[in-house]
Amino acid sequence: MPRKSETAGRPKRSKASFVVVANRLPVDRSIGPDGREEWRTSPGGLVAALEPVLAQNSGTWVGWTGAPDDKQPPFEADDLRMVPVTLSADEVADYYEGFSNATLWPLYHDVTAPPVFERRWWDAYREVNRRFAAVAAEEAATGAIVWVQDYQLQLVPALLRAERPDLRIGFFNHIPFPGYELYSRLPWRTQVVEGLLGADLIGFQRRDDASNFLRAARVLTGATTRGSVIEVAPKDGAPGRHLRAAPFPISIDTAGLEALSRRPDVVGRANELRSELGNPSTVLLGVDRLDYTKGILHRLRAYGELLDDGELGPPGTVLIQVASPSRERVGEYQNLRDEVELIVGRVNGDHSSVGNPAIHYLHQSFPKEEMAALYLLADVMLVTPLRDGMNLVAKEYVACHHDLHGALVLSEFTGAADELRQAFLVNPYDIDGMKDAILAAVRATPVEQSRRMRPLRRRVIEADVHHWANTFLGALDMVTTS
Repeated sequence: MPRKSETAGRPKRSKASFVVVANRLPVDRSIGPDGREEWRTSPGGLVAALEPVLAQNSGTWVGWTGAPDDKQPPFEADDLRMVPVTLSADEVADYYEGFSNATLWPLYHDVTAPPVFERRWWDAYREVNRRFAAVAAEEAATGAIVWVQDYQLQLVPALLRAERPDLRIGFFNHIPFPGYELYSRLPWRTQVVEGLLGADLIGFQRRDDASNFLRAARVLTGATTRGSVIEVAPKDGAPGRHLRAAPFPISIDTAGLEALSRRPDVVGRANELRSELGNPSTVLLGVDRLDYTKGILHRLRAYGELLDDGELGPPGTVLIQVASPSRERVGEYQNLRDEVELIVGRVNGDHSSVGNPAIHYLHQSFPKEEMAALYLLADVMLVTPLRDGMNLVAKEYVACHHDLHGALVLSEFTGAADELRQAFLVNPYDIDGMKDAILAAVRATPVEQSRRMRPLRRRVIEADVHHWANTFLGALDMVTTS
């Protein structure tokens, strides 16, 4: 649907009783046939879960368009109100690429890459968080619910509370929260915790993440905790408060993805892909952003050794590795791409024949229909991050396999491993263990595949993304009215 910009002739819209604040708006920009700019909501679990709540409450989504120096007025896309926050090119470099993704991201993922601590980046992070909070405060009606999303905006809850104490504020952290021994390295550790303590409810993917935050709150602010409840003492004229930090594992639009995987065109595409691969008996699949936390190098190393050992190999077995582009202006990601392409080239050079590569490496993104076909195609799904808050790819694979066929090899260092216990769980740092798990998955009988897949599917059906959103918002309502 084309963007509907607000004009002076339209009546002023009333303030929203439900506001989502996220780093990015859930829309993609395109140019229509008539040459006009259009915005369409992005396919994704978060917007699918929140769209009904936004629609019911005349809600608003506050976020960045994704382009630097892009000054846009509020607009509507698919009947959702979008309020853009403008970021300069310098702020994109310092707040987003710098503090968010070169400081917080590696630190919160167990220092899988060295975090960089730059005071200039911190200053930009504070300023951008202040601006997001100001826009949210302006858009929210009296007593509104404001739900802040993810690590880029950890200061927003306290900034909002200082300006609008009438609001009910939730925060959800989509990535891990590190143990205190790692977190304490952050020079601005206290300010970040105090920023989060402005919320009424702080959600995490795993119980361990919530526990890590509770400890940081006790150590750095002197807050008292009892179970998941945090008691914040009065300070600087602000009254004492109670809030809660607890796990709320996110999920996917299971019904929508399963329906997509049943479509004849998607099933036909999966069959077509297998034929194009030469009809191998086993297709292994990895789907990741090209990120050092995803364990792609470890996975390729394990697969390469299985080929070296003669346990697997083309044309009977092939691996498709989708590595979608990610943060390509950041040096660590450029280096990772070089390393991945080097090992893919080595494995293919050692084990491929003409027309039969051992690894099909795809450094690109695909539409949801093609992804569903790939999931259907895959006999074994390899989800082996070194650290991940949840990893929804594992759940997407399970949702597509309504025939109970297929096997999931899953890192125990993902949030998904807490729920999908019947997968073949692995320590991705243990290459021998990963090789054993891959072989076990490849050799699993149809009976064993069904025995494992059935409870996995039950979990993703019962605990879908709508259940996640409803559970969080229900808990937020209980916290703020108790």
